[in-house]
Amino acid sequence: MRAALIQLTSSDLPDENIGLVRESMREAVAGGADLILTPEVTNCLSPSRVRQNEVLKEEADDPTLAALRQEAASLGVWLLIGSLGLKTSDPDGRFANRSFLIGPGGAIAARYDKIHMFDVEISETETFRESDGYRPGTRAVVAPTPFGTMGLAICYDLRFPHLFRALAHAGAEILTVPAAFSPVTGAAHWEPLLRARAIENGCYVLAPAQCGLHPAAEGRPRRTHGHSLAVSPWGEVLADGGEAPGIVYVDLDREEVVRARARVPSIFHDRDFEGP
Repeated sequence: MRAALIQLTSSDLPDENIGLVRESMREAVAGGADLILTPEVTNCLSPSRVRQNEVLKEEADDPTLAALRQEAASLGVWLLIGSLGLKTSDPDGRFANRSFLIGPGGAIAARYDKIHMFDVEISETETFRESDGYRPGTRAVVAPTPFGTMGLAICYDLRFPHLFRALAHAGAEILTVPAAFSPVTGAAHWEPLLRARAIENGCYVLAPAQCGLHPAAEGRPRRTHGHSLAVSPWGEVLADGGEAPGIVYVDLDREEVVRARARVPSIFHDRDFEGP
């Protein structure tokens, strides 16, 4: 099975982003992809809650979801929409950061709402409070596909290994981590964390990423790390998208999961313990 990781520089104009993703999906299929993956907040990357409130929609009315489902059906391909920012019925008006797995007929096969919110102060000039605008999800999600069971995660979830262990114990062979990583934390932690999650669980890790400087109609433009990565169950980096928009391809073999877990079967050796 061939996967294509689309690396984007999404703006805060959802209609513009739709066209870019559809074009990339067609290119990916021409490159032999059976599964296409897009980054976190594919529809709108904006530093402004005001702007988000102007352009984001509820799931039933979201034009990006509708367009990409249609495109997946037209191309007959599986699609992981890394995530979409969506309005919700949350009483305090917070959005959802929701990943969608779309089948080749265009139907939604799975949904996952990001559980861990990026509330950090990286420096005096770079602070994030994702939970101010987004509500956290509460449920881990795995989904069967013809090329293996997928376990869904998003960006900051990467720092919580117990989530990935739970996904692996639930049958996941492929872990997806679409992201919009900060350049500072990305340079220091992105690759080591992705490789660790792959090694710990004997899983493929597919991590499509946002990259570059993101145009913004409101607020200071944000920059993201890029480097979409595909990692083998043994922890080898199979593909790296670099720092510019584009597509990277990786061929997956489920037997590699079996082989990695046979060589170091730590996933089968978890034990309950007391303390500390």
